[in-house]
Amino acid sequence: MAKKKNTQAAVEWDYSPSPESTSHIELKSKYDLYIDGKFVKPSSGKYFASYNPATEEKLADVAYANEKDVDKAVKAARKAYTNVWSKMEASERAKYIFRIARIMQERSRELAVVETLDAGKTIRESRDVDVPLACNHFFYYAGWADKLDYAFPNRKVEPLGVAGQIIPWNFPLLMAAWKIAPALAAGNTVVIKPAETTPLTALILAEIIHEAGLPPGVVNIITGYGDTGAAIVNHDDVDKIAFTGSTAVGKIIQKAIAGTGKKATLELGGKSANIIMDDAPIDQAVEGIINGIFFNQGHVCCAGSRLFVQEAVVDIVVKKLKRRMDTLILGDPLDKNTDIGAINSKEQLAVINKYIKIGIDEGAEMYQGKCVIPEKGYYCPPTIFTDVAQSSTIVQEEIFGPVLTIQTFRTVDEVIQKANNTPYGLAAGVWTDKGSRIFNLTTKLRAGVIWANTYNKFDPTSPFGGYKESGFGREGGLHGLSAYVKLK
Repeated sequence: MAKKKNTQAAVEWDYSPSPESTSHIELKSKYDLYIDGKFVKPSSGKYFASYNPATEEKLADVAYANEKDVDKAVKAARKAYTNVWSKMEASERAKYIFRIARIMQERSRELAVVETLDAGKTIRESRDVDVPLACNHFFYYAGWADKLDYAFPNRKVEPLGVAGQIIPWNFPLLMAAWKIAPALAAGNTVVIKPAETTPLTALILAEIIHEAGLPPGVVNIITGYGDTGAAIVNHDDVDKIAFTGSTAVGKIIQKAIAGTGKKATLELGGKSANIIMDDAPIDQAVEGIINGIFFNQGHVCCAGSRLFVQEAVVDIVVKKLKRRMDTLILGDPLDKNTDIGAINSKEQLAVINKYIKIGIDEGAEMYQGKCVIPEKGYYCPPTIFTDVAQSSTIVQEEIFGPVLTIQTFRTVDEVIQKANNTPYGLAAGVWTDKGSRIFNLTTKLRAGVIWANTYNKFDPTSPFGGYKESGFGREGGLHGLSAYVKLK
């Protein structure tokens, strides 16, 4: 039961713990590679551990795929593509994709808990955002599988072949769905590698795919580190590379596939602007700021990490933002009261702390939410910096954590110039009462996704992607299908 504390300054609440049960999940002690419809041991015999970032406890050992394993997976995918998947009626392919979505729904509680254990994100986000959206992507593309002629009218539509896919650790299951569902709907087969720190939901997805009866080799899920991903990228028999991750790795991939004829989509980093105009609904905007930067501990490529507030309302916005930050609950990600979970890894926490130190050293004023850091696990309190310059390191470089920089502006032209003055171009948010201001800004901001009076809203029917160093190509919607087809 919640206990109420009355003070003159404010009313505070202490919430009793409300942990999500883990009794319904059974994690294996060791996970193998999923190749050609079977779970097989890695050629090297090597395994690596996956840890719970909230407790630092080992969850499972996971197979480490080498070049030989990658070659097996690609050959299995090619065989399945040539002999089965590309020849199958599109309506039959749709049934398999739909079946995957239904089984994911049936195992949604399990997927949500494992995602939280492995990634450190709060159970509310895993349960209410990641898992439902992942299911919806499979449902959505199942519907398109037999309608490709309508998706691309007056064109002959053909699949690409074998798609090599590499996904990040911030949305492990959702990113797998973003990649696998459109590839299968378009008639391709897949070799996919999850991030080394968050492989478990992808391996449970392998179990679901197996249960759905997908023909062997259509989807192959292999685990490993960067060298495993590099082996996928460099394999001669892969027709398409889809990568979500850092801009630095994206550039390496681009160089590696240059001149090979491989198609690619790269969804990379971001340093997105969240713009508060003086006529914005302030309380609603503050909630949008919180969601924009502290959702998933700031581990979001399109996080609204650069806040621009018009001078007339900056004092009230910052005051309300600090007050709201003090109410955020940091702690056990499995507790349904928790707002801020664990940072994904020790390495990422070190990166975030490095940038916080840089911000302080550069003279910015820091404020952190009032919260108690657990003794075990990797945690960072929600953090904001004011008095920052456009040239500040923490303004220009992606931090990928719960760290927000705040700048002011006077005119619309000024904020457009500041918002676009970044190497990235993934997303942006605009908060204003006037539709004319929204349309004016959205036509001038160089960002792939722009939200108006909201932030971080996603839907399978809507394309997502960026400009400049945020990558190229789109995922979601019809644009997500076009990345996996040849049009003649």
